[in-house]
Amino acid sequence: MNSAGLIALDNGCRGAAAGLLLMFAAVLLRDRNATSAMRIAATLAGAGAASAIIEAPGFPSEWHWGSLPLIALSSGGSVAFWLWARATFDDDFVFRPWHCGLCTVLVGLTLMASYGALTSPVASVVDRALTLANLALAVLAVVQTVTTWRMDLVARRRRLRVTVLLGTLSYIATNAVTNLSSVATSAWLSPARNLANAVGLCLLAVLAGWSVFRTARTNQALMLAPAGACADRSSSALIRNADRSGIEPALLNRLERLMTAERIYRREGLTIGSLAALMNLPEYRLRQIINEGLGYRNFNAFLNRYRIDEAKAALTDSSQKDVPVLTIAMDAGFQSLGPFNRAFKADTGLTPTEFRRLALIRETSKPQSEARNFEIGKPH
Repeated sequence: MNSAGLIALDNGCRGAAAGLLLMFAAVLLRDRNATSAMRIAATLAGAGAASAIIEAPGFPSEWHWGSLPLIALSSGGSVAFWLWARATFDDDFVFRPWHCGLCTVLVGLTLMASYGALTSPVASVVDRALTLANLALAVLAVVQTVTTWRMDLVARRRRLRVTVLLGTLSYIATNAVTNLSSVATSAWLSPARNLANAVGLCLLAVLAGWSVFRTARTNQALMLAPAGACADRSSSALIRNADRSGIEPALLNRLERLMTAERIYRREGLTIGSLAALMNLPEYRLRQIINEGLGYRNFNAFLNRYRIDEAKAALTDSSQKDVPVLTIAMDAGFQSLGPFNRAFKADTGLTPTEFRRLALIRETSKPQSEARNFEIGKPH
């Protein structure tokens, strides 16, 4: 096939990808209850569509200033991709103002380099720095996937999110390597490379739409909603699930006995694999029990529920008022004070020290209140 044929196929694939991605973004944004994660996913889809359009062969060069919104949207895609991975895989993700700041810096530098606001040597350095920044954000997204994958209890999310994430990573990494390469390409190889890029983007659009809507039919929150979608503040990875028909009560009782009677959650380095071995169950089966039977999406959140309950009991015990908070945290199964403080405050809204102080105040004021009630009720 000659170069003209490759260019025609390239434009066709880019048009299909742009259409699919824009439709995907519109469906997400039309939801009145759209979460921040859904908006991030819509922004990512819009960035992909903008990239497909402005990189198409024959894109009108006279649209120099008219293409500014497309360039700005596509240049924010790497940040949107990283934030999407965070929101999808981290149940405790919270959108911060500095995330917008990072996106603004990258978009601003891209526009300055694209519209000649920088001198030639500086523009070359900035362009290479932007390419490296985009690659770094893609790597961070993969790190987020890998580090939280083992703790994820949602089977569908484990399968589909990893597939989409790794596919998108391959697309971004390929583009980055191509942009950083100084090897000249032939007149035929360049259109072929661009066509491969367009086909990859189109396939990613199809895969993303399929995975999103397939997941949404069963539970949309499991795919895009972060921790804020859960009703119970005590555990950001806890979902109320009344349907336990697929879980044997004996297995739930055995797990509950391990956690409450034997306090297995105190064991250092406890993993879902070691807990499954103690129950003589395959790991996937234990994931199903904790997720579908108890409603947890994350294994750490499941363990922390018991650990925090034990810590609360110790902090409200007046006989342990002189025991250091670190000792209580370590006895409950936490490995350090930082994670304990974060988990405890997320659960109660208070630091452990504040929680203990208020509990002891209530404890000391209780006898005085009871004494006053006795005086009031005493016969004269």
